[in-house]
Amino acid sequence: MDLTQTDHLRAYGIVYHALKKGEKAEWLLNYRGGSFIIYDNNNFSANDCKILGVQFEYLSAAEISSIRDKLQKANMDAVHLEKAPKIAVYVPPTKDPWDDAVRMALEYANIPYDIVWDKEVLSGKLNKYDWLHLHHEDFTGQYGKFFYSYASTEWYKEEVRINEAMAKKMGFKKVSELKKAVALKIKEFVTNGGFLFAMCSATETIDIALASLSTDIVPSVYDNDPIDKNYIKQLNYSNTFAFYNFIPEVNPYEYRHSDIDVKEEAYKRGEDTYFHLFNFSAKYDPVPTMLVQDHTDLIPEFLGQTTGFHKRFVKPGITILAMVDNTDEVKYLHGEMGKGTFTFLAGHDPEDYKHYIGDPPTDLAKHKHSPGYRLILNNILFPAAKKKKLKT
Repeated sequence: MDLTQTDHLRAYGIVYHALKKGEKAEWLLNYRGGSFIIYDNNNFSANDCKILGVQFEYLSAAEISSIRDKLQKANMDAVHLEKAPKIAVYVPPTKDPWDDAVRMALEYANIPYDIVWDKEVLSGKLNKYDWLHLHHEDFTGQYGKFFYSYASTEWYKEEVRINEAMAKKMGFKKVSELKKAVALKIKEFVTNGGFLFAMCSATETIDIALASLSTDIVPSVYDNDPIDKNYIKQLNYSNTFAFYNFIPEVNPYEYRHSDIDVKEEAYKRGEDTYFHLFNFSAKYDPVPTMLVQDHTDLIPEFLGQTTGFHKRFVKPGITILAMVDNTDEVKYLHGEMGKGTFTFLAGHDPEDYKHYIGDPPTDLAKHKHSPGYRLILNNILFPAAKKKKLKT
């Protein structure tokens, strides 16, 4: 998985399907860009690599022994991968004019997933899955705060109609109450041992929804009743995953959800910006090490409805995985809640700096070596890792 790899992204799919077929695999942390060993007794994976254009090498017992010796002497380690995780992606039934980078990564790597939405979440179906992804969702019930710019468009009207219909069907008076209940169910999923991965606005809005369970922060243009005048005093940050001490943005004409986001600062810097992956101890911190495996530690910045997080709002105890150098801006973070974990990666599309509404989807066949998309796929394999590290 170093620079000799011919298709970094599809390599993850090869490993996933090897696990699904019952093959044994190991993730070699910090070794040649986070490479994998598959004990391919039936040559299934080798054949798949040939068909899909993924670079691989046959290893003898002596060569594997030599690799293990290198792992032992450096900041490297091997983690045993046990099973292919069952994946769910939270997807609304609307025809949204934007794309989901995780779904594109899964489909390019040929990794199967199921679609869930509010009804499935509230009915307890998340317990069927190991891993859940959220992307462009607005769990505050404000439809992405697109009212000012897009209220007259058909896709926006459809989103309002479908969400209001779902709220009514599930017994809620308004969409914001529905989304709070969904956010609580997702939190329950994580607490009970699930793996949550979120990108873009979902990283921010789920915490805003959880902090505002006992108050109303939604302006009347969205739900026909006013906000609670004392909403700031009623925010409860103990309910949230990653952020605290933030203030929600209650101006319906302001295109942001809270003061967590760094979009304004990112716009001012412009496109020639990178964020830096942190280095962790493979032997003592295998979890963050898995999440940052890549063939480079500098990744081009990409915007989103939530582009990044001001560090001052990140809770103590959260592991920061990547930041923009010489700023207080966190791009990538990881934390634990109960028996499960959550990982937030800000931004919308790792290979499209400004992905405007209505833009065509990114063709990943042109970005086989995307370091940003590798972060997504690290998260997909992370739940496959054995809880106790494999000793080398």
